[in-house]
Amino acid sequence: MKLEEFITITNGLPVIESEFLCAGLPDPASFKVQLSRWQKSGKIIQLKRGVYLLAEAYRKIQLYEPYVAGVLKRPSYISLEKGLEYYSLIPEAVMVYTSVTTKRPGRFATKVGTFDFRHVKESLFWGYESVCLNNQTAFFAAPEKALLDYFYLKGRNISIDYLNELRLQNVEKIDMNKLLNYAQKFESPSMLKAAKIVGEYVSLYQKDEKIL
Repeated sequence: MKLEEFITITNGLPVIESEFLCAGLPDPASFKVQLSRWQKSGKIIQLKRGVYLLAEAYRKIQLYEPYVAGVLKRPSYISLEKGLEYYSLIPEAVMVYTSVTTKRPGRFATKVGTFDFRHVKESLFWGYESVCLNNQTAFFAAPEKALLDYFYLKGRNISIDYLNELRLQNVEKIDMNKLLNYAQKFESPSMLKAAKIVGEYVSLYQKDEKIL
């Protein structure tokens, strides 16, 4: 396959997965060698083995990085700090796309971003929803699940002072009934305690807002 033909086939795709392109080819091995050459010449960018992007000059579609995260590790959903940023629950911009997965943990440092994956057991893989942008579907933890995932995977002792340090904000986006129900599903007394402390923090936060 010539480069021009390859670009025509793939320039509308956000991510190129060689496994699908090789299906039906008479000589997949030769095509993979060609991919390697295009990568070395900068025509395509490798995100991980078998997953590529066209170089920006050839791309016709704007890339949605959370979608890339979902392709790099299936199944997975954006959570923890990046999830908290997505809902504006913390003020900082978070550079790393952190996701939760039932697969092995790992990190991919690529030219389009750094993608970190944290492992949870299958019984904790829930509480997320789909978001579509530019015809690219990504998965994000609900705000309550992003917060609980953060507590669970960071292993911190949660207190009002800790939540102040986290600078938790826009707490009206947190559904306290959902947070408590989610915390119970963790089947962990410490997680239920953490959710109740968040409830105390929300009450104090809302009281301060009324005073201001």
